[in-house]
Amino acid sequence: MRSAKPNIFIIAFLITLLGILSIYSSTFQKEGRLWEDIYKKQTLWVALGMIIFIIISNISYRRFWDWTYPMYAAGLFLLLLVFILGVVRLGAQRWLKIAWFNFQPSEFAKLTTVIFLARYFSKKSPNEITLSSRRFGIFRGILLPFVFVAIPMFLIMEQPDLGSAAMIFFVFLALLYLTEIRLKYINIFLFAVLFSFPILWRVLKEYQKQRLLVFLNPNIDPLGAGYTVIQSRIAIGSGGLFGKGWMAGTQSQLHFLPESHTDFIFATFAEQWGFLGSLALLLLYFLLIRQGFIIAGRTQDTFGKLLACGITLMLNLQILVNLAMTMGAAPVVGLPLPLMSYGGSSVVTTFFALGILVSIDRERAVF
Repeated sequence: MRSAKPNIFIIAFLITLLGILSIYSSTFQKEGRLWEDIYKKQTLWVALGMIIFIIISNISYRRFWDWTYPMYAAGLFLLLLVFILGVVRLGAQRWLKIAWFNFQPSEFAKLTTVIFLARYFSKKSPNEITLSSRRFGIFRGILLPFVFVAIPMFLIMEQPDLGSAAMIFFVFLALLYLTEIRLKYINIFLFAVLFSFPILWRVLKEYQKQRLLVFLNPNIDPLGAGYTVIQSRIAIGSGGLFGKGWMAGTQSQLHFLPESHTDFIFATFAEQWGFLGSLALLLLYFLLIRQGFIIAGRTQDTFGKLLACGITLMLNLQILVNLAMTMGAAPVVGLPLPLMSYGGSSVVTTFFALGILVSIDRERAVF
């Protein structure tokens, strides 16, 4: 079988190229040195991500079995460090400043949690070839791993970053259905989560509640919480079939659309390249996700299979949520569009994850 490495690399490169073009287009008219350098920084992060991709793809993914607990502990340490040394931006304390680089530990924590879950659910007893999870009860099968998932979720929610926390939970839920945990235990857990929604509502911060209410009806606060969603939908619709052209468009160029280079970059792209351009971008994402599931399907190692599924599901969910968010079909939760949105942490972590996928495909080992 052909290696997936060139396919994944080319697809990821094309998406990042479109991202850099969109970032430049949405920021070149803004005044100040900060906006002049923003696309250059993204280019540098993409180059760094590609180097990391090449390095990780040539390292055996089985190494991450041994590195799971140190990586998980490092992720928690960085999340805790955010509360002490974190940089506050737009009312959120999510970043650690390392020289000129603002690092967001929640991006790294999402990946380390996936690696942790893949190892946990792929354990086998020394004298048997079947997975240990087949014999797990509800405590070891669901409650215990959920504790390890809930710790980074709680720390991320406190930053606050509801979107990343929810992403970790949904990946955990999806992986449960891919393991040999009894279905009745999963259903019990799911019903318990649904019944806890009234309690979770009380835990949410006021602006998070407002975003959920605006999702149901953006017009209840058109100049406040609903403004970005309304402008995003106008931008997407105004692109028409062929778009208004690169560095053109009213919503992004005249700065009606907030966060046009980060969370709402798809709206910027859709306004400039139209429906056909958006279809081309979605096709690239589809091909990337397809490669991930192909790799998961043809590896015979349970750890590799769950790791590939977890990474692919994480990317897939983040893409779907971001696109739905920009179109008003999901609440605004602050999730970047992978490889497109401005942000070094997201780009580098995504290339790191893609490198693991290539490593799994390269070995396809039987353990």
